[in-house]
Amino acid sequence: MIRDLHTASLTMTNAQTRLEVTANNIANANTPAYKKASVFERNLVDAKASLFNIPMQIERDDSPVGSYLDWSAGEYSMTGNPLDVAIEGAGFFVCKNVDGEKVLTRSGSFALNSEGFLVTQDGKFVAGIDEDAIHIPDYAVINDGDNPSNQRAVNITIAKTGEVIANDVQIGKILVVDCSDYSQITRISKQDFVPNYLVEIHQINDIAMNLKQGWLENSNVNIIEEMVAMIELQRLYETGSKVIHTADNTLERSINTSKFGFY
Repeated sequence: MIRDLHTASLTMTNAQTRLEVTANNIANANTPAYKKASVFERNLVDAKASLFNIPMQIERDDSPVGSYLDWSAGEYSMTGNPLDVAIEGAGFFVCKNVDGEKVLTRSGSFALNSEGFLVTQDGKFVAGIDEDAIHIPDYAVINDGDNPSNQRAVNITIAKTGEVIANDVQIGKILVVDCSDYSQITRISKQDFVPNYLVEIHQINDIAMNLKQGWLENSNVNIIEEMVAMIELQRLYETGSKVIHTADNTLERSINTSKFGFY
């Protein structure tokens, strides 16, 4: 009976983890370049062996589920914004925070900050091939002063191979990299990733690179599939709860019966 309770609890733990992952996928269905997470079930034999090898003790840390990322590309949508850039094919943009820490991202929803640097929506600097931040020079930046004669429109073009051209002058080239093993990449936020220090990172050459200016890669989450999965998981969780409730009542009746027989 105790074993039944343990098995049912593993089922509920599995369902709860999958529910959390599915809910997070649904919440990020509209996040540019978001990669959905999926769940795989590890062999329950390991959990059962733990129960048999350590009598009357349940290993709470031995979760029978784990998650992984689906790296398939999302659909591409045209925005017309010259600072929106999508990577068609493999690769990541390299971005740095104010402390110089580097992260990888597939989201190319960029902007210009007040100092003329090309940045992500959360303020990280977009790195060029020299790993310095892409900066639009003063002669190309729009002057927001009170004197209209000081204002000058800026025309920014981003080539498929990453060259950034402002008013017909090349001012940098966006760095796009790839890695040898995606399983060694860890997500640290909705769109940002950091590689394991052992994984090999290499710059993508011009022949393999294909950037699309004015486009964004969408999330690869299929909202209908995720909603169906959530309904199924809720039912599975409820089933596990009913099994535990039934087993608990049966165990309680058995204990009461044994007490009655003893006296």
